[in-house]
Amino acid sequence: MLVASVLCKELSDAEILQKSLEDLDYFSCIFERYERQLMRYILRLARMPEQEAQDILQDAFIKIWKNLHAMDPRMKISSWIFRIVHNETISWLRKRNAFGRGALLSWEEKYDDMEMPSFAEEERAGLKEQKVMDLLNDLPFAHREILVLRFLEELSYEEISDVLRIPEGTVATRINRAKKGFARLATEQGIQFEL
Repeated sequence: MLVASVLCKELSDAEILQKSLEDLDYFSCIFERYERQLMRYILRLARMPEQEAQDILQDAFIKIWKNLHAMDPRMKISSWIFRIVHNETISWLRKRNAFGRGALLSWEEKYDDMEMPSFAEEERAGLKEQKVMDLLNDLPFAHREILVLRFLEELSYEEISDVLRIPEGTVATRINRAKKGFARLATEQGIQFEL
């Protein structure tokens, strides 16, 4: 029996999780609900070809499925899912850097001709979104990841704390430092932004 999309929309994350443990078809609801958001997150966090991002997302959903029964009930399901996708993305970045992939080409040479996928809800932001992404890509990774989670994915401090496994106070400190770094970089490039 295939679960109808309409049914998925009527269920909460917790209900979907519980039903997924009983019936594999309900897992498709989790995929439908989070696929676009997670793909966008991967692409924002680690600029890469879309096919590689899809591979990361597929691996993450396999891990999500395998670990449904082990999910920490104190965490929001969305935070738990983001955490798994975040870890898969970080692992991909570490493997790429550990094996020297792309070491002979600069970041610009490797990715400048690559088309990033567009998402309908982001198209309204157009040029501003592209400038923000360019600035984010120039920041250190720790600053980029915290700003993407807070301002682009719009996660709460608590959710970011769960994803990165750091205290909420540390989240606030990192966001503050990252905002200052972003503002400094924007000023150096003559761009006005407010976070």
